[in-house]
This record gives sequence, structure tokens and C-alpha cells, in this order.
Amino acid sequence: MRTYTLVNQKGGVGKTTTAISLGAELGRRGMKVLIVDCDPQANATSCLGIEPGSVTAGTYDALIGRLPATDCVLHSPNLKLTLLPSSPALAGAQVEIVGMADRERALQRALSPLGGHFDYVLIDCPPSLGLLTVNGLVAATNGVIIPVQCEYLALEGLSQLMQTLQRLRSGLFPALAVRGLLLTMYDSRTRLSKEVADELRDHFGDSVFETVIPRNVRLAEAPSYGIPIASYAPNSPGGIAYREFAEEILERDGVPMAKAAVRVSKDGIPKNARSAALGDHGGVSHGA
Repeated sequence: MRTYTLVNQKGGVGKTTTAISLGAELGRRGMKVLIVDCDPQANATSCLGIEPGSVTAGTYDALIGRLPATDCVLHSPNLKLTLLPSSPALAGAQVEIVGMADRERALQRALSPLGGHFDYVLIDCPPSLGLLTVNGLVAATNGVIIPVQCEYLALEGLSQLMQTLQRLRSGLFPALAVRGLLLTMYDSRTRLSKEVADELRDHFGDSVFETVIPRNVRLAEAPSYGIPIASYAPNSPGGIAYREFAEEILERDGVPMAKAAVRVSKDGIPKNARSAALGDHGGVSHGA
């Protein structure tokens, strides 16, 4: 099982979109994928068609040990994804786990029963550097993926994040590694996007993924339908970019490019768009 955490303390950089879109593309290639929504805002949960207020068991329950994670996950055969959902209750988890022994590993412990069930686990963290994010970082046994918006303010936030990662590595978690930086919201029409991309590649070299995610209206629209871009508009620039990103991840991981054939439907909204979502009870099952 490969576990990656998606993190950036700056909001609006495409972190949740990347978690869901990458997960969907890996699932389409035959991988068993779990998305862990570790953000009290529950954006990943909402983007997969689930109302966070309706979640009765999720990340919060697994994190504090109230329920095993195997009893909290939701499956969608249609989307080929499994979700450990978030809810508003997760906001209180930081207070509840503060007193735990080895509190930084609470999420890692919670996910351990799922180890044999998935090929990939993608953890979506909140846009902050609090205890929930630290738990996500520590659980990232295969590294951290950092989406970086192509603008200068994003570079300032990246510097703070790198300092946090270095402190964790220098302390109790020396194995913590950055798997790569993903350029998002790239606008080829502007010089600014190119300058930021060039600066990141000059500074971080091969740590920057080759794939670049463009600014794309279809990516912004997909969450309102509760489905990933792979189901909503697979042939849009955003859909193609995330398809390429999944292939790059698999190549870097040394995984065969496809366990199963990938079928890309015609661009546009599927007639059964909502029925493909996790939030539709016809396509959801509970438990691992």
C-alpha cells in the first residue's frame, strides 16, 4: 500500500481537486484507492457527492478511536473509489487527540487496519499546519505531494511548509519525504505562470512533477456534480492533465501503467452523473 498526503497550508491551490482527480484516475487503472478526508471543511467529501452533515461515521470516529476505520469507509464501485469521509465533528478532533500518547501518529494508527485493502491511500489535509495536518504528514509513508498554484504568493507559503517538513524530519520523523511539487492553475497566457514554474523547477529540480495542471473551468465545475473530472469531462484540458499525472505517479512508483483498460468517454456531463457519485445510495456500500 502506498500512502501519499496532499498538503499546502495555503487554501485554493487545488489540493482537494488533486486528491480526488488523481484517485479517480488511479482507480480507472485498476488500482484500489482510498481517499482520506482529513479536513474539517470536508471538501473532498462534498466533491464526491456526500453532504458532510449526513456523515455518521468517518475520519473523526477513526481518529479518536470510537470506531475502526473499516466501519467508517464508503465504497463507490461506479467511481472505483473508497472514501473515509469528513464531517464538522472533525474540527474538535484536534482538542481530543492532544492528550493522546504519540498523538502525531493517531491517523497512522487509525488507518493501519486498512493496510491490506488498498494499493493507494491519498490523504487530503486542511489548509493549515495544525495537529490534523501533522498527522497526515506522519501517515505519508511514501511521501508528500504539494500542489503549488502558479503565483508568487504561493511561493511564500511553500517556504513555510518546507520549514515545517524540515522540523518534523529533524525530530521524530526522519523518514518524511516530499514526493513532489505539482504545478496547478497554470495559465499559459500569462508570463507570471511561466516565471513561477521556471523558478520552482530551477530551485527544486526533479522534485517538481513534469505534469502541469492548467487553469480550467471544467475542473471548477466538476465538484458541483459530486464527481471527479475523470467522470465529468475526461477530455477537457484538466481531465487530460490529471490522466497524465496519474501515469507519472505510476511510472515513478514502478507500477505497471494499467491493470485494466482505461475507457475515456466523450467529453461532457454524463447523463447519469449524479448516480456515479458516492452520495447516491445506489452506488455506495459501507465497510472495508
